[in-house]
Amino acid sequence: MLFLRTVFLALSIALVIQAQSQGLKHEMRGVWLTTVYGLDWPTQPVQSTSSQIVQLTRLFDDLKSAGINAVFFQIRSEADAMYESLNEPWSRFLTGNMGVAPNPYYDPLALAIDLAHEHGMELHAWMNPFRAVSSRGPFGLSSSHITKTRPDWILDVKYKGTDPSLKDAVVSIFNPGILEVHDYIADVVGDVVARYKVDGVHFDDYFYPYPAYQITVEDESYYNASPRGLLTLPDWRRDNINRFVATVASTIRTVNPSVKFGISPFGIWKSGVPQGINGLSSYDVIYADPIAWLEAGTVDYLTPQLYWPFGGAQDFGALGDWWVSKSNGRHIYTGVAAYRADAATYSGTRYTAAEIPLQIDFGRTTSGIEGSILFRASNLRPNANNLGLTAALSNGYYAQKSFTPFMTYTDLSPPDAPESLTSVQQSGGVVLRWDPPLTGFVQANKFGVYRVRSDSGTPNSQSMTNDPANLIAITWDPEYVDKTSLEAGGHYYYAVTGVSPNSIEGIESNLSDFIAVSTGVESLPGAVTLTASVYPNPSNHEVNLRVKIDRPTLFRAAVYDGLGRLVHSLTTGNEMRTEGMVELRWSGINDSGSRITSGVYFVVIRTASSQKTIPVTIF
Repeated sequence: MLFLRTVFLALSIALVIQAQSQGLKHEMRGVWLTTVYGLDWPTQPVQSTSSQIVQLTRLFDDLKSAGINAVFFQIRSEADAMYESLNEPWSRFLTGNMGVAPNPYYDPLALAIDLAHEHGMELHAWMNPFRAVSSRGPFGLSSSHITKTRPDWILDVKYKGTDPSLKDAVVSIFNPGILEVHDYIADVVGDVVARYKVDGVHFDDYFYPYPAYQITVEDESYYNASPRGLLTLPDWRRDNINRFVATVASTIRTVNPSVKFGISPFGIWKSGVPQGINGLSSYDVIYADPIAWLEAGTVDYLTPQLYWPFGGAQDFGALGDWWVSKSNGRHIYTGVAAYRADAATYSGTRYTAAEIPLQIDFGRTTSGIEGSILFRASNLRPNANNLGLTAALSNGYYAQKSFTPFMTYTDLSPPDAPESLTSVQQSGGVVLRWDPPLTGFVQANKFGVYRVRSDSGTPNSQSMTNDPANLIAITWDPEYVDKTSLEAGGHYYYAVTGVSPNSIEGIESNLSDFIAVSTGVESLPGAVTLTASVYPNPSNHEVNLRVKIDRPTLFRAAVYDGLGRLVHSLTTGNEMRTEGMVELRWSGINDSGSRITSGVYFVVIRTASSQKTIPVTIF
């Protein structure tokens, strides 16, 4: 068996070398970014706001350099929030005290979305669904925490392991057997999807607790009171989770059907499945049945945590093949243990330098595996002691840009072509600007930027954008600055495509070309740098807007509703503004002077070359 696996991997590598020469235009290249216990960010909750922002910005810079195209950002770990939640208190991991907002104020989720999109990456909101209080303190629970406001929803599960120092430890979880709990958590998810421009919602593998805190009789009374006709307590528990996943999926699709929903289950469904696999059975221990979610179509993808090497009782390849065989048309991304290649995060027998590259190769040559998500962000930084993994990604596997994979069972409509692409070379790079398409069955929410050099004539634009080797950037804004050093005298052509939330790429824009000259040439100024904040948010009446611009520009600001209809103009058309701070105020009225109804609205700020949209909740 080992010999056959070795032969297979050798053939796989040969095939991948050939595939890499053609490029991979759609592939999940994700990473989990933890926000607990100082693992990835923030390293210390007592840091200043400015230090946390600088630290997170540098982390996103490093992930972009590694070739990552999707960040799974942890925003809810203990019924708390790494964002301005309408339901739950601020996380203790942000400021050191649960319920205490950052001061000076900022919203980490909003910042992470901006950073991800500025770096050409999707941002998926990663939440732990049921954990309310972990076993690791100190806690200092807020008075608004769910254990204080709804103790009847909480199950306290005692430690059942053998470590004497933990004999009194307790984990508190939402009781999955209470259907009202399902609605509450779905509302938390729906609020995030409604108010933030997340590209996805992601759950980890914590449903019922793992063996050290394995549930036994703690929920028997709830089962006895409402068994729902099921024969056994284990079946009832699995049905609780299945119902919960379906409720969350329905909520996301109602609020914003373009937002993806996925879960990263434990890598083994049942011990002994497939044959030769031995380990913890998530079906029987934590009562998770991912196969039921795939069969019901309540998830868009699964990322089984395959945190083992090839070979042995938890063989990466055998498990990968098995999960694909059960996918039912949904995506499978392999969960890859980057932490096991890093001496700083793994004290056991580390992976060899070849292990994770071989796992990526396996995914690329296995039909049905659409990419990988690596755990975790710090293990991909340039200075990580990870056996050359970062270099292998940035210089090889992820060197070319790639869109995330598209789902074939949902909207496959491509956006119309962007219009009026222009390119101007200046000392800092080539400034590209275009008009987003306003027509079509689906709107572009991001764009692919392509460049070729052609000194012998105009290239074929379709051939140009079909070749992923020409894809130089993915951006959420209708502008881009190409800072690549171009050879003087070379004739360069650019094209831009619109890309839907489902990663469906439309036809290309017009070509824009120029002959490169040496740096230092005087030209048009670049894009205006625009930063903005709205406070208070949410608000029951008055909203203040502060916008900082770095140069004189035409400026416009307005409020729109969820259907894109103008509600109130905050400026009188385009106004000329000088460099500095612009402060505006909205009293929650429409242009007719009437008070608006409660709901989510969008403040849109535009300059001559930049645009920013901020969701605002009025209650």
